[in-house]
Amino acid sequence: MIPEKLDEGSDTYGLLHYLYGPGRRDEHTDPHMVAAWDPYVDDPGRSSDMTISDLALLLDAPVFAMRGKRPKLHVYHVAVRNAPEDRILSDAEWAEVAREMMHAAGIAEHNDDEACRWVAVRHADDHIHLVATKVREDGRQPNLRQDIVKMQTAARAFEVLFGLRRLKHGDKTAAQWRKAGELEKAERRGLKEAPRVTLQRTVREVAAAAMNEADFFARLGTSGLRVKQRIAPDGNVTGYSVAMPGDRNPEQAPIWFSGARLAPDLSLPRVRERWSKQIPLPRVAPAELWRVAESKVRAAAVQLGAEGLHEGAGEVAALGDLIVVAAVISPRLVRSEIKDAAYEFERAARVPGDRALESQARTLYRESAQLLSQSAAAAGRSDAVAALGFLLALVKAVEASRRWHQAQEHRAQAEASGRAGRLLREAVEVTAGAAAAREYRPRPKRAAARPGGPRRAPAVSGERPMAGVLQQALPERATAILADPAWPALRTRLIAVEEMGEDPVEVLSAVAARRELASADSVAEVLTWRLDGWSRQRGATAAATGKSPSPTPTGGTGRSSGPRKTGVPGPTRRPPGDEQRKGPRRAR
Repeated sequence: MIPEKLDEGSDTYGLLHYLYGPGRRDEHTDPHMVAAWDPYVDDPGRSSDMTISDLALLLDAPVFAMRGKRPKLHVYHVAVRNAPEDRILSDAEWAEVAREMMHAAGIAEHNDDEACRWVAVRHADDHIHLVATKVREDGRQPNLRQDIVKMQTAARAFEVLFGLRRLKHGDKTAAQWRKAGELEKAERRGLKEAPRVTLQRTVREVAAAAMNEADFFARLGTSGLRVKQRIAPDGNVTGYSVAMPGDRNPEQAPIWFSGARLAPDLSLPRVRERWSKQIPLPRVAPAELWRVAESKVRAAAVQLGAEGLHEGAGEVAALGDLIVVAAVISPRLVRSEIKDAAYEFERAARVPGDRALESQARTLYRESAQLLSQSAAAAGRSDAVAALGFLLALVKAVEASRRWHQAQEHRAQAEASGRAGRLLREAVEVTAGAAAAREYRPRPKRAAARPGGPRRAPAVSGERPMAGVLQQALPERATAILADPAWPALRTRLIAVEEMGEDPVEVLSAVAARRELASADSVAEVLTWRLDGWSRQRGATAAATGKSPSPTPTGGTGRSSGPRKTGVPGPTRRPPGDEQRKGPRRAR
């Protein structure tokens, strides 16, 4: 939760008219009041007895009534916004936030009948606007010293109370939040993300892969971005800015972002830290790429933070670059999970204070990143199974960084490491499921004939009890999995496997046997991830071969083939060894 102090003004009506209106870019939905200085004040958004003009006059009344010189800018304006991944708070919860924020700021302390007048307006799910006039009922002006600092302290308490994303104020390592105008502009242009997000990701990928400063600017120049260097009178480059092609302000000038505006660790001095030590790259065969990188990452994970505080800070920064490079060249099967992990680890890679740049673990991480970057073409041809060991090593390294951050009491960085580690564990299990799918060979099904008895109709797809499937495949774990909160998701995946025409018992047994399950916090969740990988690999294989991923099953397996299409029948696949039963070739 972030309270942001916006520009003060002198037009109370104009600000309320904007907050209750459609917005400049039609972003306001259901504008209404969630709290006010007086609980009996009617809401212009919900009541016909109150207009925006009336509410503005009520708020301004102490200003007009005061004796002496009025404050030039008497309208106080603060927006309180939650993170995108936070749950949606109710109006009652936002009202509690508003009252506490006004108390913390000094606008209206609890049980102060002479405090300033204020309202809280909500026109979106994730934030509210606090509007107050800076004259008390007794004619005095409020003491607003350190108002935002005190409001941020209150926000930390609400993050705990409401279960929101917990932020840490003051270490200056957080990236800037996306402004509403940036998101609205991207939506109008049909972009998936704001230009600042695209710029930050591209510059970070270039910085992580570059060998030196010349290589950095050369890669930026070929990345599709507009690049501008800041050159001092002595000819030295002191900074840089980037812009998205076509991203312009109302005056049609490009919108430039310096590296420091994108993220604290993307300023030119911080980018140059990556090349403080030249790293010779060994020649590695493409087949050995992932294995060599894995060995280096495992060795670095053991040493992370062992040499001291400043060394650990430099090591987690290098680990962040490695995850960024790995996300770029990772197999498509798990690329989305690793990219999300790289995004989450950004905060973990930024540590307040000084960094040492010469430790052994940092060198190993940098060597791995350079190795993967220089061998991107070969790595791109590798499948997810070949990268499994490397992903396991990354999980170990990220877990080591989480423990190190916890020891240094870097709460925000430790939580970021935890989120990145979970995403990497998901990538590992998806990869394990894909490996099981590559080796999976279903047993041939035979329709058992029952002499003299009626044939049993096959069950409708999805009708088979998945609890029974679980009991057959994993009898020793069935009870615990059924009690796991992740069981419904696993059950959905098993139904999908059956609808693909496969035996869910065989598939579940195959993915469960691929890797150990004893260390899993949630066996059901791990099996769900593996079945995701199994389904992705089967779909990719079917697309490559041009065959349908949902073969028509035969009877006796408890599966249904669905309604049969009429017309010319397709070729019938014969079981192995059936050639001798073919009839004589028809003469032409």
